[in-house]
Amino acid sequence: MSMDNSISQKRSSRLQKNILISFIAKGWSALIVLLIVPVTLNCLGDYTNGVWLTISSVMLWIDNMDIGLGNGMRNKLAIYLAHGDEQHARSLISSTFAMLTYIIIPTLLILLVFILTSDTYELFNVEPAKIGNLDQVLMVTVTLVCTTFIFKLIGNFYMGLQLPAVSNLLIAIGQTLALIGTYIVSLSGSHSLLHIALVNTACPLLVYFLAYPYTFYFKYPHLRPAFGLVDLQEAKAVINMGIRFFIIQISGVILFMTSNILISKLFTPALVTPYQIAYRYFSILLVGFTVICMPFWNATTDAYERGDIQWIHNATRKLRLMTIGIFICLIVMIIVSDFVYAKWIGQDFAIDKKMSIAVAIYIFILIYSMRYSYFINGIGKLCLQLIFTASAAILFIPLAYIVVKFTNDIVWFIAVMCIVNIPGLIINRVQFNKLINGHATGIWNK
Repeated sequence: MSMDNSISQKRSSRLQKNILISFIAKGWSALIVLLIVPVTLNCLGDYTNGVWLTISSVMLWIDNMDIGLGNGMRNKLAIYLAHGDEQHARSLISSTFAMLTYIIIPTLLILLVFILTSDTYELFNVEPAKIGNLDQVLMVTVTLVCTTFIFKLIGNFYMGLQLPAVSNLLIAIGQTLALIGTYIVSLSGSHSLLHIALVNTACPLLVYFLAYPYTFYFKYPHLRPAFGLVDLQEAKAVINMGIRFFIIQISGVILFMTSNILISKLFTPALVTPYQIAYRYFSILLVGFTVICMPFWNATTDAYERGDIQWIHNATRKLRLMTIGIFICLIVMIIVSDFVYAKWIGQDFAIDKKMSIAVAIYIFILIYSMRYSYFINGIGKLCLQLIFTASAAILFIPLAYIVVKFTNDIVWFIAVMCIVNIPGLIINRVQFNKLINGHATGIWNK
């Protein structure tokens, strides 16, 4: 067996193991999401639960404020390790941790001052009589999420090692602790938004706190970050790569995560809950496909660096079949959605079938686009993806306002979410085919 074939087979074997373990972890995470929805809803009630879902969406902005350093690091780490350069890999990890710390400390201070000096009730369209401690909830949540912001780089570290399953396990453990905490809050008879916010933000942080010493003092001490290894040139290099990921991430947040905020503002916080229930139901397939695609990201980086284009061809053929299977599954899920909602949430909580169909179409568009974007991310040719994702984000909010003004219908709001994502899907497909067939030139190869 040649060395190239051995490396290719080892990469494929690692990929299969990570997909299997990730499916178990993500399957458990999906079950937790299903379990935690009715518990939180019963604990907080329809209105307060809608507020919590909106706050959670805002926290995802903080999660994406790393100017792409996490994804930039995982790509460069995979490149360094593909060439056996552990010295630069350790400097890279150290520099990325330092940069994240420099970013988040002033960000946290600015956010805390903003909360204390602004009318957050007006911002979130919340009635003070129904939630009396919104500022306190926001301050606690922001502080814990900002701290997690630094330590979640451990997940990117494992992704760079082509071990995304470990990152998924860390997330699943944090969610499990959050579910246990939510049950405790519910059983105690408390209906406190603060308690729910606390258990949902503190538990993931606790997991990363425990994972840090295990990772860098026991498992990979040769890659342990150190202050003396912080290199501004290394930081600059990862920022140059990461800034593209950052723009794509922020655009993605605007496209995918501001929906809760816009629904709350354009309609009512109470309407966030049925939308989120439909989204979480159909996004089970999105989560599953993400589990499959995630290991391909840095496996593609490794294959591309070693010139193993045939491996990429073989991998994408498998994803094509999976995409067809997902389309069939979505149709079945639409047909049985009323039955599932009734068993999951209860007979008294009805969700319009048209909303379910619209959300299902939206999910399929994301999945179809993801099939190509994860390979493109691994190769690092992000220019077109950046342009079209940012353009969609810029168009989304004003277009949503205009459409809702004339229709006052949440189904049309979801239709806007679909429409702005279609051009990026088409470009991803064309660029991917050009890249793996060696026909990418100019902007297609940047």
